Amino acid sequence: MSNVTLHPAVASKSPIVRRQFPRSDVVEIFQKPIFLAPMAGVTDTAFRVLVRELLDDDFKGLLMFSEMVSAAGVHYRNEKTLAMLRTVKEERPTAIQIFGSEPAICAEAAAYVEELGSATVIDFNCGCPAPKIFKNGEGSALMKNPALLEKILSAIRRAVSLPISVKIRLGCNEINAVEVAKRAEAVGVDFIAVHGRTREQFYSGAANWEEIARVKTAVKVPVIANGDVRDFDSLDRILATTKADGVMIGRAAQGNPWLINRLLKYFLTGERLEPPTIAERVAVMRRHLQKIIFYKGERVGVCEMRAHAACYTKGLTGGAELRNQFNRAETVDEFLKIIEGINGR
Repeated sequence: MSNVTLHPAVASKSPIVRRQFPRSDVVEIFQKPIFLAPMAGVTDTAFRVLVRELLDDDFKGLLMFSEMVSAAGVHYRNEKTLAMLRTVKEERPTAIQIFGSEPAICAEAAAYVEELGSATVIDFNCGCPAPKIFKNGEGSALMKNPALLEKILSAIRRAVSLPISVKIRLGCNEINAVEVAKRAEAVGVDFIAVHGRTREQFYSGAANWEEIARVKTAVKVPVIANGDVRDFDSLDRILATTKADGVMIGRAAQGNPWLINRLLKYFLTGERLEPPTIAERVAVMRRHLQKIIFYKGERVGVCEMRAHAACYTKGLTGGAELRNQFNRAETVDEFLKIIEGINGR
């Protein structure tokens, strides 16, 4: 690290500034407390803009979370990494999520993001279970090293004035979410999202909402509950069990970008909106494809849309054959032809 040039905000080692609790901007965030989770390969600009377009006008200020962005990639100005930081006004307000394992590098990345001026929140990833991330001591591996995580979050807090949040799991192999949450709160993290599984579980088994409730009881900052919320009834249950300040929706939103609006509408008004019709699903698939191509080009867009199409077509008659067709499509026209054929089923 001695040969690495750090951002001035990091190099100065400025003390943590204790701010009004809770911050007014954080209070505002939790006026619309149903959040789209950060998901690698899913919550890119195209998807975030699409979800926001499907929100009622009163919900447009909902905070969206980005895909996770490598702090080291930001430090070394990796072109692909920096491209992930680009946001458009149509998707804001946005929380940019970074990941890493070196306090100074993570702080520098957070300061860089803040200087871009497009982020509302800096989020830190302590939950990704992917083997590549885990082996590097990043993501959910930090649940095994709360002291290092505390140093990282402290460095980020010193480097930025924006609200900061952290997304954690219940633990790595053993549950220690309460300890991690307390350490995060102590160094100035403004809110905490908790996925109700350990790293060892990945996404298997049921999310442990009772352990999320223990975190909520242990800290004063807002807590967001995450895991196994798919519909109105599961939203009711997770809130009743955890008493959380908000709920984060992950995999259930894949192929179902309407879900955020439907759950937020229900949370705020009690109204249960009907699920989308086949025609509405087809129309949004088309819009999603067009947005990915607009932001990433035809070759990348068609390739990435295959995974989204697999989620959109779950439960449809002949869904398996549709997915095979999508996987063979190589151009926008081929993809659109398959999409339009769904209306006739």
